[in-house]
Amino acid sequence: MTKTYGDVDMPKLDELTRLEERFTEAWRGRENENCLWWQGEWWSWNRLNDLAIDCENKLKNSGFQKGQRIVVILPNSPMIFALSVAAWRLKGSIAPLNGRVGMTNIVDTVKLLDPHSMLTTEEFSNSAKDTFDAIGVPIVPIKPDAPLNEWKGRMGLEISEDYAVEFATSGTTGNPKAVGCLHSNIIDNIKMIPIQVPGLLDSSSIFLNVLPNFHTFGNNVAGLLPLLTGVRQVVVPSFLPVDTTIDAMRQSGCNVIIGVPTVMSFLIGTLAKKEERLENMHFVMSGGDRLNVQMDERSKKVLGVGIIEGYGLTECSPVVACSHSQETKKLGTVGPCLKSYELRITDREGKPLGLHEEGVLWVKGPSVAPGYFRDPENTKARYDGEWFNTGDVVQIDEEGYIKIVDRATDIIIVGGFNVYPQEVEEVLCGHPAVHSAVAVGEKSRISGEQVKAFVILKENSEVDAKELKSFCKERLAHYKVPRKIGFVEEYPLSPAGKILRRELRKVKI
Repeated sequence: MTKTYGDVDMPKLDELTRLEERFTEAWRGRENENCLWWQGEWWSWNRLNDLAIDCENKLKNSGFQKGQRIVVILPNSPMIFALSVAAWRLKGSIAPLNGRVGMTNIVDTVKLLDPHSMLTTEEFSNSAKDTFDAIGVPIVPIKPDAPLNEWKGRMGLEISEDYAVEFATSGTTGNPKAVGCLHSNIIDNIKMIPIQVPGLLDSSSIFLNVLPNFHTFGNNVAGLLPLLTGVRQVVVPSFLPVDTTIDAMRQSGCNVIIGVPTVMSFLIGTLAKKEERLENMHFVMSGGDRLNVQMDERSKKVLGVGIIEGYGLTECSPVVACSHSQETKKLGTVGPCLKSYELRITDREGKPLGLHEEGVLWVKGPSVAPGYFRDPENTKARYDGEWFNTGDVVQIDEEGYIKIVDRATDIIIVGGFNVYPQEVEEVLCGHPAVHSAVAVGEKSRISGEQVKAFVILKENSEVDAKELKSFCKERLAHYKVPRKIGFVEEYPLSPAGKILRRELRKVKI
């Protein structure tokens, strides 16, 4: 029997080497069927393709050529897909950026990307026009779902037509970098995900596309995965307010959630507080950051299913590992890696270790992007030929399930002993009054570093730092016990919902 996802002949689809070809082939014979839900109504593939054709014509008239890039700063919308397909059809690429990281960061990133033009909301265009006029990059105001006006672009650096999407990212220094994902990288990831998670893509699946498109998890998994396999999706411009997202899910019949832990916490918390449930959920999947294992039971109560946790990185387009199903998942792990990867483990100096020893994870495979855009220094620092250093310390069990111990850069070294923040956080979260916890290192004249922790309490719960320290002393080695514990209402978050540990390190307790 021919294997199908969303009633599409996948073997035939998987022979295609470019994303715009998959966009057409995945919906062949179903062009008038529901494709994406937007602002209260379903769009057919034909309607979306008409918008893509308009974008292609306007881009071509603007002087856009093979190997060029467009930068977009837009909320999730049909226009993101239309512009992506248009750029790909013209053998160029697209770079979705976050408009809220500060103008200095945006300008530096745009200079790095050297695009043909920037397309963005009217609001952002009005506030930033003078800035981008000064660096010679045309800024074009557009709507999220309507045809474009004419404009003239510029000639930026020409690169290979194999590039599909450039994602801006930053390291611990906060300096902008960009990862250029090839068509082949994204296609491999899209091919491997449904093999890893059987049943995720079928004719009844309706994905929630609410994670920001400037992040690879939102763009590639919540957006391109369903679009390029003939599966329906619900496009929501922003997760907040949460009630608006819940209403969109109810109206559209959404039954597959692609989220990050922050989204899951807000969604489940809002439903629980209102004593409501979302029925008929098929899959709830979380990635992008560590998931509190207690969230699994809470998900079962309000969503009817537990959470399948996965793991990925922008440089891997993005999924590296994921559990196969509810029945086979192991809480506290991110499941086994996708079949197209090879793995190796090293110590922090790069010395090879056994595959089941605790160490830094390196990956190799067709999903791995070739390096950082116009950045040989960072590429050299993280790549060894085709091998990519994830920077994550992991443990892999005998069945291949991966546990993320911590970021190598987040390890706290107390008097020469390694302290993994996750272990401290798990103990703190075991206290009945604690909703969540984050542990970071703080410089110490005596021990080099010491542990400090930040805690969010459960609603209507009380506990003081002294009691939490005593709780930890009963369960952790003395050097792992937090010397300072602070109470906060929320954590500083990146635009993708990751906790900014570097910001917490600066906070005095």
